[in-house]
Amino acid sequence: EVQLVESGGGLVPPGGSLRLSCAASGFTFSYYAMSWVRQAPGKGLEWVSDIGSTVASYADSVKGRFTISRDNAKNTLYLQMNSLKPEDTAVYYCARGRSSTTIATYRGQGTQVTVSS
Repeated sequence: EVQLVESGGGLVPPGGSLRLSCAASGFTFSYYAMSWVRQAPGKGLEWVSDIGSTVASYADSVKGRFTISRDNAKNTLYLQMNSLKPEDTAVYYCARGRSSTTIATYRGQGTQVTVSS
């Protein structure tokens, strides 16, 4: 059974930083691309970033501020978020794969990130 468990969310002031983690189990982590997506209050799911074996991609809204990485030995995905803005407030989910179908199917329970003074 695929399991994805996010952690590291919290309340941070504008300009602050957070590091999200996602512990994966139930599949061979290194075989799959992984994604981070987010959902702000009252809005739909928004793709944030994804990573294959080494190549990463980012949404324009987070490029230069967020960094995705993975540790295949620990079956863990990370998202380092710097220079956070109030508009980054959302529930952040990690997901297996890149397509909307696989993200919808294999997604964790999410971790809340709130950026506010």
